[in-house]
Amino acid sequence: MESERHTSHSSANHKRHRIEWPTIGLMVLCYGLWIFAGLYLYPSMPILALLLMALAVAFHSSLQHEALHGHPTRNGTINELLVSVPLGMFYPFRRYKHLHLKHHADERLTDPYDDPESYFRALGDWKKLPKPLKILLNWNNTLVGRVIIGPALMVAGFLISEFKLVSGGERKTRNAWVLHLLGLIPMLVVVWALFDIPLWIYTLTAAYWGLSIIAIRTYCEHQWSERPDGRTIIVEKSPLALLFLNNNLHFVHHKRPTAPWYDLPQIYDEQRDEWQRMNGGYVFRNYFEILRAYAFRKKQEVVHPVLRREPATARAFRPRRHGISMQGGSTLPIPAEPPKD
Repeated sequence: MESERHTSHSSANHKRHRIEWPTIGLMVLCYGLWIFAGLYLYPSMPILALLLMALAVAFHSSLQHEALHGHPTRNGTINELLVSVPLGMFYPFRRYKHLHLKHHADERLTDPYDDPESYFRALGDWKKLPKPLKILLNWNNTLVGRVIIGPALMVAGFLISEFKLVSGGERKTRNAWVLHLLGLIPMLVVVWALFDIPLWIYTLTAAYWGLSIIAIRTYCEHQWSERPDGRTIIVEKSPLALLFLNNNLHFVHHKRPTAPWYDLPQIYDEQRDEWQRMNGGYVFRNYFEILRAYAFRKKQEVVHPVLRREPATARAFRPRRHGISMQGGSTLPIPAEPPKD
């Protein structure tokens, strides 16, 4: 298949270096911007400082994404340590890594249960939701809604799902949160004691706005298509490309997940027409084009148009685990394989 050919050639013309110094440099820049804004800028220009810290939070999220895909070194522990300071507060790196790598199963993209980053809901779950939440979720499917209320919905759903896992004795999830708290406590001490920023202000501005910035990228990264290759977007050019580490070329990333961020534009440009043909023309020139089209209009319905339309029959399947979503998706049981006679 052509999609497999594109994936198999991921390292043919782009060699992996033992240490990817451009990424190391951006990590230094990210932490430096965060410290400069909090330590030096906040006392005199607090709004500007918090805006810059939000940019640092969003940038750090992009760097975490790079790290979980095996960058900037070939040592996973070192990569984790390099992005372990939780500037964005809400997501343990190991949980993000676990769920995001599951998301890379392209044949399950957009599935309300199997894709941890799907914004779709199963029809049965949707019917059970209270009307006010349905209104919020519909607004969340506009770009303006996603930026304003998306982070709150996402974090609330994720924390509820994670609490259920931890309280149910899921050891790896618990350990991920323990490591997260070990990094979060000293980071918050720095914010409060060294930067003199009230923690509630940092949470509701820098941390929240950082998620809002990332929501611009994730808003319509995936759509439903019968063809898995047609489910992932390409946004060709954007002033935000560096902030997103070229993940606006999202289809290319899904096909070349081990390629470093700085190789993605060249990989795309070398076969631009072929990439666009492969993903069925799910292409936007920039994020302004998306804003004009979907600022206040839903790009898609909340209920998945095809998958999970029918509830699983209790007799036919044994529920085995819960659907955990980075977007606060369903926590209903995912059907396991049919019981053995």
